[in-house]
Amino acid sequence: MAAQLHKRFSDEEVRRLMESYELNEIKADYLMQILGLKKTRFFELVNIYRSNPGDFSIRYARSSSNRAISSTIEKNILKELKVERKMTGDPEIPLKRYNYSYIKNLLHEKYHQEVSLPTIIDRAKKNGFYIQRRKKRIHDREVLTNYVGELIQHDSSFHKWAPYSGEKWYLITSIDDYSRMLLYAEFVKKETSWAHILALQSVLLSYGIPLKYYADSHSIFRFVQGRDSIWRDHKKVTDEVVPQWKQVLYDCNVKVTHSLSPQAHGKVERPYGWMQDRIVRTCARENIHDIENGKDILRHEVNRYNYHQLHSTTLEIPWVRFQRALEEKRSLFREFSIKPPYQSPKDIFCLRAWRTVDRYRKVSFNNMQFKLSDAPIMERVELRISPDEQTGMAEIRFWYRDKLLDVKNIKNDDVNLLRF
Repeated sequence: MAAQLHKRFSDEEVRRLMESYELNEIKADYLMQILGLKKTRFFELVNIYRSNPGDFSIRYARSSSNRAISSTIEKNILKELKVERKMTGDPEIPLKRYNYSYIKNLLHEKYHQEVSLPTIIDRAKKNGFYIQRRKKRIHDREVLTNYVGELIQHDSSFHKWAPYSGEKWYLITSIDDYSRMLLYAEFVKKETSWAHILALQSVLLSYGIPLKYYADSHSIFRFVQGRDSIWRDHKKVTDEVVPQWKQVLYDCNVKVTHSLSPQAHGKVERPYGWMQDRIVRTCARENIHDIENGKDILRHEVNRYNYHQLHSTTLEIPWVRFQRALEEKRSLFREFSIKPPYQSPKDIFCLRAWRTVDRYRKVSFNNMQFKLSDAPIMERVELRISPDEQTGMAEIRFWYRDKLLDVKNIKNDDVNLLRF
């Protein structure tokens, strides 16, 4: 139907529709229905219009997409398609299909060559670099929130992100539901409560305090009676025990809800699929073995996702959608502040433990003893523990009834982070 666009509309009619779209007076999905275009062709026209609105012509746009490409570009397309074929056939690489959009970006970044996606797909089909896509199950992709900061979806994915590294890494992410902007993304080798608390710290200090967090029912996020073996006598019912991660959110007055299935958690799962495809491809092509190099690849892809990629649900770039919501005062983020009596972010973004003061005014923690001269004998004190990965030291802040008793420092290894 796109080939007949010039027969159904004049240049001026399409120009006025494009102008309305740019002014947010008409939505992309509705405009695509009017013009009878699919998403790829529609956004090609949008880009042509944006490059020169005054001289925009659907006849030019129609003919320009069929221009012949140079032999050098043709050679590079086939070269990269051969690499794709090799990866999809490698049992060590979890890729089962070609990614032509990835090749389009690669031609731009690596060779500084601009090639349309239909051209790449055409060359792939003609040269045997094509695998028929399976029909996907239909998901409800509707945005259900109206404000940024209304709902932050938080999750982790354990996967062999770098096929030749010989190990799997966890990817921890936080995504704003309304804008679909990734507010946090980081690789870690071990999934701990502290790793997820660091994610909270990054989001809340950078963007503010949201209304609600949404996570699955992993034991780091939720205690479930009958599953979490620490309470074998089942005297504690579901949600009666508050995990470390959730305690941080409660201190910040953030609501927490939990998904009961992967399907319900789909909005954060879909970016994983998109990033998994691109990160795995890049790590395989660049023979990445080390997690630090993998983090560089991750940062590059998050930058692309947030600042350059049109989201398939919102049809907007996440950062643009996020910023417009802020400008229109459609934000539920609150400025981060420390509630009294606490004095430092280390009192909020921390691990917590309780200990009883003995008759010598000492408390024990992980086979270490600490003298607290002002602590009341035989009373319970709270330890708020903040490890620092750069120094390798953890700060323990001892609290009793809204009073900071003392501050001690120990090695991170002595905290035993995996225990929390």
